[in-house]
Amino acid sequence: MKIDYKDFSKVDIRVGTISRAEEFPEAHNPSFKIWVDFGAKIGERKSSAQITHYYDLASLIGKQVAAVVNFPAKQIGPFMSDCLVLGFPDKAGDVVLISPSHDVPNGGKLF
Repeated sequence: MKIDYKDFSKVDIRVGTISRAEEFPEAHNPSFKIWVDFGAKIGERKSSAQITHYYDLASLIGKQVAAVVNFPAKQIGPFMSDCLVLGFPDKAGDVVLISPSHDVPNGGKLF
């Protein structure tokens, strides 16, 4: 199915920096709780992310990531996720986060 630019522009994908990360032992699949700073206009958002294969808590802090910030909040067990951090699966299905190749200001919109 093809979409036009108007459809694409409805998805608000922004860059932010992970400011905090915690274990999420209540999740069904191995996951972390992460908090992402999207700058002054959007603020900090949180997400549950199944990224434990390639990342540990310490390596996540300060990492810039791409995320959808205009989905409705979603309850993930006892945790409310209010953004969707983006990544691609490797050959085994483990998630590799999308990050800019250079530092960019938090809150920048993907175009």
